[in-house]
Amino acid sequence: MNLRRDVFQAIADPTRRAILFLVATQSMSAGTIAANFDTARPTVSRHLKILTECELLKPEQSGREVYYHLNPEKMKAIADFVEPFRKLWDDRFNKLESVMKAYERGL
Repeated sequence: MNLRRDVFQAIADPTRRAILFLVATQSMSAGTIAANFDTARPTVSRHLKILTECELLKPEQSGREVYYHLNPEKMKAIADFVEPFRKLWDDRFNKLESVMKAYERGL
């Protein structure tokens, strides 16, 4: 059975989010990534497979090693989706701040 995952399913897992943070600044091999977790290497490999299937990570062969790096286009797609929600919450917090300041002045 071939499951089709999307980027939001991929980033729902905290380990996969941690992997994305790890490779955000530099490409890393699977072994280097796995060394940052207290889980078995096959578990990390499964996470890498999911992130690669969703195109959040791009694997790049270098000799015998495979290095993983972020796919900026997919990361931008996530950011573009989340942006309206961020703006909505910023507006709500700004309104709450105004109410709180008005309340403080009234005391």
